[in-house]
Amino acid sequence: MVDVPTLVAQAREGGPRAVARLISLVEGASPQLREVMAALAPHTGNAYVVGLTGSPGVGKSTSTSGLVTAYRRAGKRVAVLAVDPSSPFSGGALLGDRVRMGDHASDPGVYIRSMATRGHLGGLAWAAPQAIRVLDAAGCDVILVETVGVGQSEVEIAAQADTSVVLLAPGMGDGIQAAKAGILEIGDVYVVNKADRDGADATVRELNHMLGLGEARAPGDWRPPIVRTVAARGEGLDEVVEALEKHRAWLEERGALTERRTRRAAREVETIAVTALRERMGELRGGRRLDALAERIVSGALDPYAAADELVAGLTEE
Repeated sequence: MVDVPTLVAQAREGGPRAVARLISLVEGASPQLREVMAALAPHTGNAYVVGLTGSPGVGKSTSTSGLVTAYRRAGKRVAVLAVDPSSPFSGGALLGDRVRMGDHASDPGVYIRSMATRGHLGGLAWAAPQAIRVLDAAGCDVILVETVGVGQSEVEIAAQADTSVVLLAPGMGDGIQAAKAGILEIGDVYVVNKADRDGADATVRELNHMLGLGEARAPGDWRPPIVRTVAARGEGLDEVVEALEKHRAWLEERGALTERRTRRAAREVETIAVTALRERMGELRGGRRLDALAERIVSGALDPYAAADELVAGLTEE
């Protein structure tokens, strides 16, 4: 058991050890998690959350490091939440993003935390929303959330970020592949990294074409910009920050920022509630109630919908 009020106070003062301990409590689903979240709640809602996603090899970690440098030049406190895939064999993760962000290791204005997905799909770890809340309460101005390499379904970052950045690179597939991956629906800013390589112009052109095909925007709606970068040399990253700030200003002007954050909170509540219900259903399975309902379905005495209604009624009564 830990002294949560003291830990939160230390985190609010920028203590990296306290922040690390709080996130560890979140990841471990500590029995004190409710107390932690209650203590943090009054101090949240100030950080701007930027999600970065894209296929493996497009330069997410290098771009994230470059954005940290750009924001630090502007005097912002920055946190990086880097999510790595868990090994299906060992259950561990390389957590290699810290290796690429070593330049910021000694900067007290930068906090870098790696998290493993632990089998959770969608490109993020299950505990990511609560970890973001910890970093927000710790006084970070900007939180950069780097997902695992996105496939054709791992687009969960759109639900967790104020602004979603999608990175592409020449030679990583054509516009049709981008459409299949679902990234044309989630991006607020598109970045074509490694723009010094052959094929960069074609990538930008195809991306513009695919965005145009799906465009159904009213006057004044946000049109995602496409920014070229060479993150390894730090080129174009100031333009990315400028695009992010423009999107933030647009969101605030339209009231969409509050709307996005409200939807995010609703999803978080739903996830917690569904998890609690699943745990309760597991208890019912142990108590044979669920099995008894299943047996009645097999015998034809009950249909699945009526059984589900009976199960839900039992959950709410207790």
